[in-house]
Amino acid sequence: MPATVNPALLPWFDPVLLPRVRQREYKTCLLYNEARDWGSCDGGFRQQSAYLPDRFGHQAGDSVREVIQEAVNQLESGNPCVLATVVRTKGSTPQKAGAMLLVREDGTAVGTLGGGCVEGDIWFAAREILRSQGGPEFKDYYLNEDIAARDGLVCGGTMYFYLEPFWDGEDFTDIGSELLGAYDGAEPAALATVVRSEGDTARLGAKLLLRSDGSIAGGIGTAELDEIALDAAGRVAAVGANESVTIDDQTELFVEGFTTPPTLVMVGGGHVGKATADLAHRLGYRVYIVDDREDFANGERFPYAEETIVTPYTDWAQHLDVNVNSFIVVASRGHWFDDVALESALTTKARYIGLLGSRRKTLMIYQRLLQEGVPRERLAQVYAPIGLDIGALEPEELAVSIMSEIIMARRGGKGSPMTMDDWYLDRAEQRANRAMGATAD
Repeated sequence: MPATVNPALLPWFDPVLLPRVRQREYKTCLLYNEARDWGSCDGGFRQQSAYLPDRFGHQAGDSVREVIQEAVNQLESGNPCVLATVVRTKGSTPQKAGAMLLVREDGTAVGTLGGGCVEGDIWFAAREILRSQGGPEFKDYYLNEDIAARDGLVCGGTMYFYLEPFWDGEDFTDIGSELLGAYDGAEPAALATVVRSEGDTARLGAKLLLRSDGSIAGGIGTAELDEIALDAAGRVAAVGANESVTIDDQTELFVEGFTTPPTLVMVGGGHVGKATADLAHRLGYRVYIVDDREDFANGERFPYAEETIVTPYTDWAQHLDVNVNSFIVVASRGHWFDDVALESALTTKARYIGLLGSRRKTLMIYQRLLQEGVPRERLAQVYAPIGLDIGALEPEELAVSIMSEIIMARRGGKGSPMTMDDWYLDRAEQRANRAMGATAD
């Protein structure tokens, strides 16, 4: 036992309750959370101070960009570090693929893997790699029902991690700098890494970087493997997604796309546009504002906007470089303005275009655009009327509806309620009855 632990956790540290194989891991969790200002495992990854830096400099709200930047900074300063990445998940987990935690040589960390014991164990493993000067590792962490209940967790899935040590600048600095460039507005890029290799198919840690111009750096091992990696890279680069690719029973690739952060182009700076832009900014989106009135597109009204553009709606898209990782919301002040604003939006590469308004207005706009020669297939890609049906009325409520649909489109969600059906309630009731019966005995 550590000399000082969170008193609230002491009842859990019981050799009878915790099999020997888990005692080291739980001690690690106690030590890690002691360093994180009493963050606890007993709340199911309950990190209430998730966005407050702890005494070790960890910031759970750090973005992937900040993690990569810090890795480059550490290596340029001559300091080794370990980058831990979630490469795959199954079931309910506190983080999904793409989440990162960088562990510095002094034990401080940047990023998050979801907090709690999972993050504590991976942090410990990274520290061990640094201590022993070990190589990269592929690790899985099972949060099945029994383990979750024993550790007091509410998640119940499996997380797969890749831990990679960087010992000097040659290991990552050049690649990291290119990825940062993609984040900051350069052309998108994708990085494929061999994260699991238990045979001779490929070397663990081998990397292939694909640039948007088709040029590559590095390689996975063979022309055939490189082709598989390039195929996946082409799918994820422009939208900043990621993909796990299983080559065979012993080999797995993790392919990450890197591009600018998701961007909201708000066409119309009125009440709904203001509420939607405000919410998008809070959600981490870059925001651009377009309106033909300076009073509704200015830095005072939208202080966080990357740019406010005052221009007629007819050709607004000519004033912005809209990439694939962009989401356009058309919500101007009237039917005719929405009509021409949508027509301009349809000339962009944005992955999402939504139109605010009634079905009647939408049909009238569609009719004119079809007469103007806009393909039916292109109009079918528009989200109109925009938003998820949550009964929204006020501008702020409409903003929630709109951004919920954008998140759904971006993350691949379904937009349906997540309420469990009666089968789950029946299961809980059966367990409760068994537990009460055992207590009575």
